[in-house]
Amino acid sequence: MILEVNDVHVYYGAIHALKGISFAVAEGEIVTLIGANGAGKSTTLKTISGLLRPRSGSIRFAGEDLTRIPAHRIVARGISQVPEGRRVFANLTVMENLELGAYCRSDATGIRKDLERVFSLFPRLAERRRQLAGSLSGGEQQMLAMARGLMSRPRLMLMDEPSMGLAPLLVQEIFRIIREINAAGTTVLLVEQNAHMALSIAHRAYVLETGRIVLSGPAEELAQDPKVKEAYLGG
Repeated sequence: MILEVNDVHVYYGAIHALKGISFAVAEGEIVTLIGANGAGKSTTLKTISGLLRPRSGSIRFAGEDLTRIPAHRIVARGISQVPEGRRVFANLTVMENLELGAYCRSDATGIRKDLERVFSLFPRLAERRRQLAGSLSGGEQQMLAMARGLMSRPRLMLMDEPSMGLAPLLVQEIFRIIREINAAGTTVLLVEQNAHMALSIAHRAYVLETGRIVLSGPAEELAQDPKVKEAYLGG
């Protein structure tokens, strides 16, 4: 397993946000976390990437305990996060955003190759490379957030609500690209409100409710589970 989350408890002040969650992700998988708003999905991703500290429990990546490692060092170890709401640097160009994604790297040849790769994955970004990121459409900003995440050459990508606020056609496109990123060798942990789409591309899934994992299994099986259908797939 490339990622192992074991009995993790996270608090926001007095609020017990994650109540002892444990799960694992194998190298090469797409694993999705689904659940209602406030279930703890984004908190889980922020805890893995070092933006939040667990009060107890452990997070291991490629065999190393990340629990006390600062966020920027976690990126250097091979985990990148595509945050909810995109969070592109609006006053910088597309190119500058991508270069910032590679801030922890010094291999100029590799960075150039990865720029070519993200421009082939996202041709629209290539056309707009000199444009300010703030002038892009919502879908283009989502593509930029994903491309920026790829520029650190991660082994594991954490994706937080990549389809949020996008038109249905763009949602299809974003999920097609997630599949492509995974097929090229990047493991993906996906948090997504659109449970139907998430389950359609994931290998396995975990269902969170109020900070606890209540169901897990192969994505295809969970998509057919009556409880999952009723709660997240519109019956």
